[in-house]
Amino acid sequence: MSPRSFAYAEAAGVATITLDRPEALNALTFEVYRELTETLRGLAGRTDVRVVVLTGRGRAFCTGGDVKEIIGELLKFDRARLEAFTRLTCDLIRAMRALPQPIVASLNGTVAGAGAAMALASDFRLAADTARIAFLFVKVGLSGADMGAAHLLPRVVGLGRATELLMTGEFIDAAEALRIGLYHRVVSPERLVVETQAWAGRLARGPAAGLAATKDALNREMHMSLEAALDHEAAVQATLMEGPDFREGFEAFMAKRPPRFDGAPE
Repeated sequence: MSPRSFAYAEAAGVATITLDRPEALNALTFEVYRELTETLRGLAGRTDVRVVVLTGRGRAFCTGGDVKEIIGELLKFDRARLEAFTRLTCDLIRAMRALPQPIVASLNGTVAGAGAAMALASDFRLAADTARIAFLFVKVGLSGADMGAAHLLPRVVGLGRATELLMTGEFIDAAEALRIGLYHRVVSPERLVVETQAWAGRLARGPAAGLAATKDALNREMHMSLEAALDHEAAVQATLMEGPDFREGFEAFMAKRPPRFDGAPE
């Protein structure tokens, strides 16, 4: 992995993607969209990468599309090119949700527009107390239903709060985002890296197959009846019971020691 438009690092089973345009508040360009999507698709086949952390450098996580490099250019596009762009943005969300590994969004500062959609599509959201968030799309005359937000957000915070956030486009602070369940944890900016490392490390030491199956079920079962969901879970769980992690989990429990799941870092 050697992307040009953001920083990338791997250590102890954790891949860290750092949006690296702090002078532009980590606003996205066409290239960033493409490289993020390509990188996540590539990581989907990497068994040695067990967790992905998505963060930013500077005082913002991501403030959405770059005003000059994307927004200004879109005004020149015809319908075909506009739709190609909107599908490009949606491809990033598809790649995030299709990734078997859990994604931890480490929100180091302002989260807005497409940045908010990326945070929402992540599996976990850990935030600095400076990380206010807004789904800004209506502020520029567009639908608040962008990049999957109208599908995902009601499932996280409920229909009423999702309606408010998507139709007003207003910022809420980190404390409010935590209160309504949009953020999982809020810490001081100085503690964010440590908290993120602890969270990612715990996931990396977990059962990769079990976590991937859980993420897949959370995606699939949004659209299933209870009966279909029960059938799906029964089949998947039986498959996992044949794997090495189930036996290791039992043996570790009996020996009163931490489990050492297959492929997990020490």
